[in-house]
Amino acid sequence: MLNNKLFKGKTLAILSGGGDTPAVNSSIDAIRNRASMLGFRVYGIRKGWKGLLGDGDIVDLTNQPYNGYYGGTAIRSSRTNPFPSKSNSEDRTSQVIGNLKRYKIDILVTIGGDDTNGAAKRLYEQEGIPVIGFPKTIDNDLRTNTTHNFNGKSIESVICPGYPSAAHRIAEFASIIKTNAESHSRIMVMEVMGRNAGWLTGAGSFGGAKISLVPELEMTKERKDHFFDVVNERYRRKQTVLISVSEGVRWHNEKTGKTDVVYASKELDEYGHALLGGISGIIAHEITSKLKLQARSQVTGYYPRGGRCFEYDCRLTHALADKVVDLILRGDYGKMPVMKSICPNEEVEEYNCDAIDMSEIGNLSLPIEYFDEKLFTFTDSYNDFLSKIIGKPNYPKFEYDFPKIIPEI
Repeated sequence: MLNNKLFKGKTLAILSGGGDTPAVNSSIDAIRNRASMLGFRVYGIRKGWKGLLGDGDIVDLTNQPYNGYYGGTAIRSSRTNPFPSKSNSEDRTSQVIGNLKRYKIDILVTIGGDDTNGAAKRLYEQEGIPVIGFPKTIDNDLRTNTTHNFNGKSIESVICPGYPSAAHRIAEFASIIKTNAESHSRIMVMEVMGRNAGWLTGAGSFGGAKISLVPELEMTKERKDHFFDVVNERYRRKQTVLISVSEGVRWHNEKTGKTDVVYASKELDEYGHALLGGISGIIAHEITSKLKLQARSQVTGYYPRGGRCFEYDCRLTHALADKVVDLILRGDYGKMPVMKSICPNEEVEEYNCDAIDMSEIGNLSLPIEYFDEKLFTFTDSYNDFLSKIIGKPNYPKFEYDFPKIIPEI
């Protein structure tokens, strides 16, 4: 009988923590639907780990309408850390455990990056809470043990829900401001989110950015001098340049002699992160000062985080949710579903999924094969990686070159 589902009478709860992405609602919807089919009552924990503090903030998602295409997270998010941190010394894990018991939650699925899933991992290891992590980040720097095969070589790569949609938007953003840079014969420096890795910054090259800077490459005084030469040479040929820059680029400060990131604010969140921002303005200013060329900065900000969920992300969240079902059926907790290999849209299915132990979760920087540090450009291997996810680059350009009129003597 259908009334005798395998997990009838059990409760699965979902929380989303950290920064939002266009794919979080899709992830929640996919997990919720599969859990419901297994017989679970499904709860949503509001505002990440914060929803398990105090009296709790829990909503019922069972048999409720849910729009998985709508960007962000309907159960909200926060950067709350239940464990002691630099900004909050209180250990609040007892509140979390108490509310899991109070609301009779049998399984917890945590949608997040290294911080959110790192806290879940500690709860599983220290308290034995049945937890399944679910990957999420637009930075795409969460280690997923994913292989990218290119020209007979295997490269350790990453694919996380949220990144495909964000990459679409950065490519589109770049193609739009490229025409502004061309119209005014100027250099445009586009700042892209990416604290520790340049995965998302590379999407700017798919919209026309010809030069890029990433956190993996420290911009020392010597590298800066070479960078200015590359920018100047590029501008002299095309009379315009679009530069895509990660917010986490470490830039040499000639006044202090130090090479460091640029902070918008040094106030720390509960995971010890300060707010980055402003590197594009500094680079644009120095280009104008040193090269005597007109340069402007443009911060993409939260633009790639929002909006609807694109098709690749939808398929990715559903394939990973299928793997969640497999983990639940086998009682295999303390794991996170991942894709085994970088593949085109039509191959994003459960058979191409695996699960890794949450103790293996960490950050993965941009592979050296993906970036040319001499030319400050992304390589063919990166282009192949991103092409499988968002399609081939679109370089819009005005094709016609008008004949110049020479006045008669």
